[in-house]
Amino acid sequence: MSVKTEKFLQYPPNRDIVFVLGAGASHADGVPLQRDILPQIISGINKEIESSEIGKIVNDFIKDNFKFDIPNNSYPQLEAVFGFIDYFIQQNESLSAKYPYDTLRNIKEYLIKLIHYIVNLETDKSSYHYNQFWTQVVKRNTNVSIVTLNYDTLLEQSFDFLFKNHGYIDYCIPLMNYQRTPQLSRFNFWVNPREPVMVDAGENPVPFKIIKLHGSLNWKYCNCCDQTLLTPWDRKIDLNHGKFVGYTYPEKEEYELVCPLDKTEFQTLIMPPSYIKTLHHPVITQLLGEAAREIRSTKKLVFIGYSLSNADVHIKAFLQKHVPSDLEMVVVNPKKKESMELNYRSLSRNIDFQYVSFEELVQDQSLLESIFTLKAN
Repeated sequence: MSVKTEKFLQYPPNRDIVFVLGAGASHADGVPLQRDILPQIISGINKEIESSEIGKIVNDFIKDNFKFDIPNNSYPQLEAVFGFIDYFIQQNESLSAKYPYDTLRNIKEYLIKLIHYIVNLETDKSSYHYNQFWTQVVKRNTNVSIVTLNYDTLLEQSFDFLFKNHGYIDYCIPLMNYQRTPQLSRFNFWVNPREPVMVDAGENPVPFKIIKLHGSLNWKYCNCCDQTLLTPWDRKIDLNHGKFVGYTYPEKEEYELVCPLDKTEFQTLIMPPSYIKTLHHPVITQLLGEAAREIRSTKKLVFIGYSLSNADVHIKAFLQKHVPSDLEMVVVNPKKKESMELNYRSLSRNIDFQYVSFEELVQDQSLLESIFTLKAN
């Protein structure tokens, strides 16, 4: 019988490497890029969306306010649709008699839930590429943190083989799951790595910060108690009613997932793409602060599958504030673009560009060694 001891998992004062993951990292496993999401909603390809109640509402709104050409694959940008809706919401104005202010707020939430549904279609599986990534982290350097701009949960699902023996995931937010109350007893499965944990003799697990700046599919937010519930396996949405669905275990019976504390309907906690970004959500604000501290204290910053486009002005501004001008940076992206290079060069003068995909990176031992190697001071 193994002997367990209580151990406090501390972080080193400085980070060796901070990885920043963009859509290109998850695209290797089929998660759609941003430009591919709206066509799935309005082209009729996905029959479940087309026949659903919220799918019809969103489709009617887009058809009423935007022109597109399905045969020629010409669609409005997702940022433009959200930006259009956000304009009226921020101005507290109605668009028309058909689209009053309250209806626009509902349409925005429905569109977010459709994105949630589409991204989740390619998320409920294991990822070979992320598994290889974690294998390299454990092999080469565990003093790393990960900032990701992706909603999907492939990164976390691929961590399963490391759980307990090698490490714990720290989402850097106070989850409901950590509360030991009767209402939350069925959700206490997630270990808080910022409190002492029970460790088997001879094991030395470490905590890993996964900072999801744009939110996550497995986070449910209650705007009544202002708390977030982690539901790693329950990510389904009823597209007719726009509600989250959970399942009992082991019976697998479906039920409407609401806040276990006050029975309020959960909201999505993903920040949609928009030309008008609002960063005032309390969870997003907390994560931005956590990411800023990690970036300011790291020795190396590695971007994977992220183009730092001009549409992401909030990320550009965030990085410009917090990245030291001489910080060692690596940019891993298969597409060589002068505009991308110039955007990155405005952040640091110490950059190495590697024009390979994420899936090529995790197979290239020489490149991996280079990325995980720190320059001597």
